[in-house]
Amino acid sequence: MTVTGASLAGVHVGTSGWSYPSWKPGFYPAGTDAKAFLRFYAGRFSTVELNTTGYRLPAEEQFERWAEQTPAGFTFAPKLAGNRPRLLAEFGPRVRALGDRLGPIRVQLISARDEGMIELILGSLDPALRVAFDLAHPSWDGIEPRLAAAGAVRINDLAHEAPFRYVRFRDPPYDDEALRDWADRLRAVDVPLFAYFRHEEAPAAPAYASRLLELLVQ
Repeated sequence: MTVTGASLAGVHVGTSGWSYPSWKPGFYPAGTDAKAFLRFYAGRFSTVELNTTGYRLPAEEQFERWAEQTPAGFTFAPKLAGNRPRLLAEFGPRVRALGDRLGPIRVQLISARDEGMIELILGSLDPALRVAFDLAHPSWDGIEPRLAAAGAVRINDLAHEAPFRYVRFRDPPYDDEALRDWADRLRAVDVPLFAYFRHEEAPAAPAYASRLLELLVQ
């Protein structure tokens, strides 16, 4: 059975990036030109993480080109490196070039708890944006209510109240039992859900994403 993200209202499952030649021929058909990767990918999934924006902000024209290659309902999840606050002023307006293809913003903060940085980021970005904070350090535990009050979420948090959920699968491999367990947990989510599998050289991530979508509709 082939299931796309568009088959599930409010559920968006994809991978971290799409431009991987090593995914041929396991995911992309042999002979597929790299320029056609995004269009092919967007025919099978409804969302993708856009990690390049965490290192360098492309020109508006690049965002527009990406948007033009995807169907209605598809969303990009751009990355914002929280340790580069000087990008805040231009980040929001630049990613807006994606138009209605703009999904949640993933803000990565690798440092220990710094609530001043949270306030700076929340105060600098348009409050209409969906913002998901990637907070690995355990000192951030307990920040979830503050994020929810601002309409934001903490990545991989399914326990606290939130306006949407953002899940990152970072510890492959995932056997079918593990994916079934995740499907059971995610089926209970009653707000928009965005979930992404980590890129590997082999095309495991799109295979996991496809299988999770199948399980979610069983």
